[in-house]
Amino acid sequence: MILWYNAGEMSMCLQLDKPGTCLGHFFTRPLLRDVFPGGLGKEGGREGRRAGGRAGGRAPGPAPPPGPPLARRGWRRRARWASRCREGPGCCRAPLPGPWRREEEEEEEEEEDAAAGAGGAAVPGLRRLLAALRLQPAGPLPRAGARRPAAGPGTGGGGGGGAGRCKNLSVSFWNSYWMLPSDVCGMNCFWEAAFRYDYMKAHPSEKMHLAVVACGERLEETVTMLRSAIIFSIKPLQFHIFAEDQLHETFKDILDDLPYEGKINYTLYPITFPTESATEWKKLFKPCASQRLFLPLILKNVDSLLYVDTDILFLRPVDDIWSFLRKFNSTQIAAMAPEHEEPRIGWYNRFARHPYYGVTGINSGVMLMNMTRIRRKYFKNDMTTVRLQWGEILMPLLKKYKLNITWGDQDLLNIMFFHNPESLYVFPCQWNYRPDHCIYGSNCKEAEEEGIFILHGNRGVYHDDKQPTFRAVYEAIKNYTFGDDLVHSLLRPLELELQKTMHTYCGRVYKVFIKQLKKSIRDLSVRRSKGR
Repeated sequence: MILWYNAGEMSMCLQLDKPGTCLGHFFTRPLLRDVFPGGLGKEGGREGRRAGGRAGGRAPGPAPPPGPPLARRGWRRRARWASRCREGPGCCRAPLPGPWRREEEEEEEEEEDAAAGAGGAAVPGLRRLLAALRLQPAGPLPRAGARRPAAGPGTGGGGGGGAGRCKNLSVSFWNSYWMLPSDVCGMNCFWEAAFRYDYMKAHPSEKMHLAVVACGERLEETVTMLRSAIIFSIKPLQFHIFAEDQLHETFKDILDDLPYEGKINYTLYPITFPTESATEWKKLFKPCASQRLFLPLILKNVDSLLYVDTDILFLRPVDDIWSFLRKFNSTQIAAMAPEHEEPRIGWYNRFARHPYYGVTGINSGVMLMNMTRIRRKYFKNDMTTVRLQWGEILMPLLKKYKLNITWGDQDLLNIMFFHNPESLYVFPCQWNYRPDHCIYGSNCKEAEEEGIFILHGNRGVYHDDKQPTFRAVYEAIKNYTFGDDLVHSLLRPLELELQKTMHTYCGRVYKVFIKQLKKSIRDLSVRRSKGR
């Protein structure tokens, strides 16, 4: 077990041996001051509490907090842990020095247990800690949206460098998936306090950012994708649309006519590549496809972003895939789905002439990014022993592998995460369901169980008759009129069309295409009824 401590926010958690597991967070700075009014330094630690029984003029320790004997038990131990954390190296990460529990501490705890008397028998160490976590702070919680004051002199910075490091990060308290970089706080420690996550669940005010790149004949496909995102999503959406100049006016006319005023905002951007290599990037794979690689450098004020291809359809709220950001550990910067579930039909493991992630590679058609982390990270690579940042690594990668890559920017991402596998979060195939998941027989088990969450109609299947199941879903969403009843105008006509495709491999499992859609429509109806 290790006690982790954040000087910037004065939050602590006890981490078990299992990576990424935090047993519980103790207190933030104002709460610690209320619970331990005598202070958290030596006067509040082991030396201070012994002052009453020894000579030497030491300051008396803090008085025990009010409450039942079980809650009082171990309060001195918590004060001692806080004191040790403050004195730890670097202030942001301070494992407990020395043995977990020394003999004299064990004796003191036994005395405390004995003194509890009517409180019950002695509680084993883990249960005692859990009981201690039930102690309620005397003061009020910080108000919502308040920014934490940085650690200053005498407020918990065990070493100037660490405290300064924490201060410079400008922590935003209510960002529920924020974590300090791994070089400060280690791979497996989460800083967010429990009530921070509860607050975010109760107050879903966060705006979700969605980006798409549209060139050539992709305007209708892009608008249909945006419509699918609007239908079911809960939180406000900010669209970042990168398109050729001649498409901007048409996009503007269509999006301005959408009825969901206040729920969506959009910004149109021109297609831009680095000047010295613009032609080379624009012709990579498909026109403009590699624009996604430069989004972290263009959208500098966006913290997190969901990038999707134009041929994506959302069958459940965007909020649900956005929530994966909270599941990132401290090293993960992006999330994607595997390219294949079945290695026997995989492309990368059979044909690739370059490194790729995992067993079958990754598909970048749905890519969730923590852009702040991407911009800060230094990437390992096979071109130099020096780690390179995102903007520095793209062109060297292209120059080295341009004769070996087939799928353009997706291949470059596979190479990058091959060398930095700890930086990728992999989500299940139902979040990026493609024809390959059914044309060779159903091979996405998660979709069979729960349905398809995001449909990806790559290979142009929305516009030909090769995969009528995919085309039926696309046509249903494209022709749906906002405000009409979703069951009668979308779900039932779609189900009838899907039943006509049962002669195809994907049509044989057509129910996975509407299983989640039914649930999304039902949930939307419930939300609307509650909002009346």
